[in-house]
Amino acid sequence: MNDGVWAAPGRVNLIGEHTDYNGGFVMPFALPHTVVATVARRDDGVLRLHSADIDGAAAGPVELRIDAPATGGGGGWTDYPAGVVWALREAGHRIGGADIHYESTVPAGAGLSSSAALEVVTALALNDLYELGLERWRIARLCRRAENVYVGAPTGIMDQMASACCTDGHALHLDTRDLSLRQVPFELGAHGLELLVVDTGVKHSHSEGEYGRRRAGCEVGAADLGVNALRDVPHDALDDALARLDDPEVRSLVRHVVTENHRVERALAHLEAGEVRAIGPVLTEGHASLRDDFHVSCRELDLVVDTALASGALGARMTGGGFGGSAIVLTESSSAHLVTKSVQEAFASASLDAPRVFTAAPSAGARRVS
Repeated sequence: MNDGVWAAPGRVNLIGEHTDYNGGFVMPFALPHTVVATVARRDDGVLRLHSADIDGAAAGPVELRIDAPATGGGGGWTDYPAGVVWALREAGHRIGGADIHYESTVPAGAGLSSSAALEVVTALALNDLYELGLERWRIARLCRRAENVYVGAPTGIMDQMASACCTDGHALHLDTRDLSLRQVPFELGAHGLELLVVDTGVKHSHSEGEYGRRRAGCEVGAADLGVNALRDVPHDALDDALARLDDPEVRSLVRHVVTENHRVERALAHLEAGEVRAIGPVLTEGHASLRDDFHVSCRELDLVVDTALASGALGARMTGGGFGGSAIVLTESSSAHLVTKSVQEAFASASLDAPRVFTAAPSAGARRVS
């Protein structure tokens, strides 16, 4: 017996990488791939979690007390829903227990925000079951706090906002400082285009040290420049700002964030003008910046981008936090098969495992299914 079924999607970030924790701009869209939670309310203070997608004992069921101390968990997948419960209760929301069974089609470790989808679907279900009345942006903020504090991953808010707030057929232009958002039409099929997602199969973890080191470097850069966040450095003043920074590593991090914010605004202008093909070079510029300035790409991601562009793609870049995961490729629909085949052959020639390639369709955000 259950009280309802909820779903929350993974996301692809079209442009705007490592800008969210710098108070900047991002433009993700939701995937059709979701984490689905079947939930039954219980009144004994127990959170009972089970996953259909994990083998062995780790799948659960795992039972936790919802009044457990406010400390991080054991490092497994259950930390994400447990962290959501912790964040809700810490914010003063009265919730009881729940039985939650999860099934996911979001590839884990692919840079497509499977963890945010897990958080958001848990929060939305508990919000509805316990009639908390939380707006979507508040749900996203609580989920981000769960990931930052409980799980210990220093991520920004983009992933949670995308999962909670995206709409079908649109990309989400989000100002991560004030959480103002704009739904931007992004119907690629109407323009004879496809956006391919290439999952390299290289796993990554945001809670590992490299992601946090770059975030800390950005904070150093903002402090050295006397601004609250790198979002406050104007693009037309970038050269002057860089000349004031002594540390070359900090300088490259600042250059990426400021130029990436500018790329988001350029992409937005192209989409609003109906110039969808024009975002291709913007995507490619973003990859070069992530590779050369932020140093978060890897051999496999670079291979996807280089091969796709050589095969006639309009633009390509890594998406997500980096160190593995996925790349996106904007291509004419008529060329999608050729681009896919070329990427697969390049991986085979490099003695790499075959990547997973699929077409991304901008889809609906989190919702109650039944």
